[in-house]
Amino acid sequence: MDVASVATALREEARRSNERRLLVLAGDRSEGDAAARRALDAAGIPRAETVQVGPRRALDCERVAQRRAGTLLGTTREAVVFDAHGELRPNALGRVVGAVDGGGLFVLLAPPLDSWPARRDEFDETLAVPPFDVEDVTGNFRRRFVATLRAHPGVAIVDVDSGTTEKDGLTHPAPRLRPRGRDLSRRDFPRIAYETCLTDDQRTAVRAFEDLRRRGRNEREERSERDEDDERERAVVVEADRGRGKSSAAGIAAGCFAADGDDVLVTARSYRSAREVFARAGEVLDSLGELAGTDGDPPARISSESGGVVRFERPTAAVEADADVVLVDEAAALSVRLLERFLAFPRVAFATTVHGYEGAGRGFSVRFRDRLAESGHDVTDASMVEPIRYAPGDPVEVWAFRALALDARPAVEPLAADATPSEVEYRALGPGELLADENLLRETFGLLVLAHYRTEPADLARLLDAPNVAVRALSLDGHVVSVALLAREGNLPADVREHMYDGGRVKGNMLPDVLTTQLRDFDAGVPEGMRVMRIATHHAVRSSGLGSRLLGEIRREFSHLDWLGTGFGATPELLRFWRENGYRTVQLSTTRNDASGEYSALMMAPLSDAGRDLYDRHARRFAGRIASVLSDALGDVESDVVREALRATETPVSPALTDWEWRLVAASAYGPGQFDHGPAPFRRLVVKHFVDPADADALSPEQERLLVRKVLQARRWPAVADELGFHSPGEAMRALGRAFQPLVDRYGNAAAREEVERYTD
Repeated sequence: MDVASVATALREEARRSNERRLLVLAGDRSEGDAAARRALDAAGIPRAETVQVGPRRALDCERVAQRRAGTLLGTTREAVVFDAHGELRPNALGRVVGAVDGGGLFVLLAPPLDSWPARRDEFDETLAVPPFDVEDVTGNFRRRFVATLRAHPGVAIVDVDSGTTEKDGLTHPAPRLRPRGRDLSRRDFPRIAYETCLTDDQRTAVRAFEDLRRRGRNEREERSERDEDDERERAVVVEADRGRGKSSAAGIAAGCFAADGDDVLVTARSYRSAREVFARAGEVLDSLGELAGTDGDPPARISSESGGVVRFERPTAAVEADADVVLVDEAAALSVRLLERFLAFPRVAFATTVHGYEGAGRGFSVRFRDRLAESGHDVTDASMVEPIRYAPGDPVEVWAFRALALDARPAVEPLAADATPSEVEYRALGPGELLADENLLRETFGLLVLAHYRTEPADLARLLDAPNVAVRALSLDGHVVSVALLAREGNLPADVREHMYDGGRVKGNMLPDVLTTQLRDFDAGVPEGMRVMRIATHHAVRSSGLGSRLLGEIRREFSHLDWLGTGFGATPELLRFWRENGYRTVQLSTTRNDASGEYSALMMAPLSDAGRDLYDRHARRFAGRIASVLSDALGDVESDVVREALRATETPVSPALTDWEWRLVAASAYGPGQFDHGPAPFRRLVVKHFVDPADADALSPEQERLLVRKVLQARRWPAVADELGFHSPGEAMRALGRAFQPLVDRYGNAAAREEVERYTD
């Protein structure tokens, strides 16, 4: 069969089954372009319904670069032509494959499949972090990728150089029975909301959102006041695979809420992720005759005639806002810690992707679900499995899930439930071993997805191909129960360090980069270390010591390096975990991460004299500058984060108070002195308390929170008293004086003791 015949047959079968088909055109690039034109013409797909994803325009149709593939999210085409000759970005592929409508073709232009894994492309260059170069990158990801193309049904492969067909891609599916509609007679939203839906699953999801509607506004049951049922806190969770229409369902509901006069706040990791919500909300309001206006193109704010509004805020701003209803779209792309903050809203919905290019969402379903159950919200669940654009069981979707490991998951609970630190085996999982055992690869990557809200297909390629990346795991009877993804950093030559010091970015060296560019340490890139990028333990055996066992084994294996390190969104629990495993704080970022909502912490565990020197100088600098930063850029960081971050900074610090300053502090602690007359020496003494491991039990947690809020963060007395539960600012002032008494007793000099004696004799 020639390429035209293959494309014609694929298109006919795809149309009959309402599925998609994948056509691989492998070989010379120019031959592939010509073959793609013949294939589209033979399949009867117009250029207006085609988009080419690649670096150059080879077809007379719309074109987007792989780095801008996200612009196709939420759109549909009859054909997508993906040019992988110059590079294959896994994230881009994951974003665009869903844009092909049922009955359409996904056309992949590739080099000869047998030699493709040995080639190096532009994406490989992103994996070649200094001091490695692109020749050090392997082709394991593409080797596995090619194997999935050859193994999966619905994938046709044509060698455009020889004109031969390796696979015709036909599956000969049986006729499908049309699913029976569901009874949706009970509804509170206007009829148009359900007439807009494309599947029964979508109608079910829209009906679930009704549970967030104010009961007093039920169009069939007018009441002047909200009843007791309306006072309950309520939450809706909609889970779906990508392409099921969950964002559209959320948008339909948002339009109905706004028509009721509600202020609807929509949030997601980026506005792009929430565009479909606004598109559907605007359509619903327009159909109801309620559309008053839109702001922006595309709109980020839609107003209704009844006074309602649908508006967008980034997650870190949204948690501080006021709204009647909050809709969190692509919730799996946000950290559990940030999602928890949305539970302060009495009416809130979470729409999340179960299998997606931005993470599989099981961190949401495993960990956040526990927080939601404890929150007091009445929870309504909806699950969407029926695709909007193509039939269930579509072979291209099945292939994409396997090729990009979108459906990777940890071992089932019974296989991990008996794991203990003493019974597991420490293993180095090299790319060869992972490629040879698909189940081992899926368990490993599934745990990493579960652990981190931003794990994506590019991380699979990084795990298999990046020369600076290593995987270490604990296993029980061959099944992975804990895993760490490690990145080798440092050992950088002088020219690279010079470039970095002058503000240039150096890929894959996070700790040396921050210490050099932000903290002005030219030699920070000289020592060599291993950064823990991700660490995850199976949810069936979390908090059982497996994570600490894994970190201990990693420390022993890499003891020949200079340091171990990590960076993460700082929470008290995580800071405590890393401190208990020997890691020490060297930096807190001064801006919140948009996705996690947290300030990031960098921590190190020195292993050699060079590592100790690097840690010591940055720990001293951190302790020296932290007080001024906490009263400025970090003025809103959580007090327990400050406590744990400083407690994990074990470094010798002298408060260096003069006799007069000691008298000032002692008089405030034991006599009539006042903190407000000279805060500087108090701040230095508080930092000394936190970074001195011998002083860890001198004060209660409540006293330490008072020191953080008032002394280090310079909060006003009324705010401090209100937050920490004091009856009045005066009571908080007296408590602060008492908190300084143990510090004066421990660290005070002769002048301090003399001052104390004036008030205690």
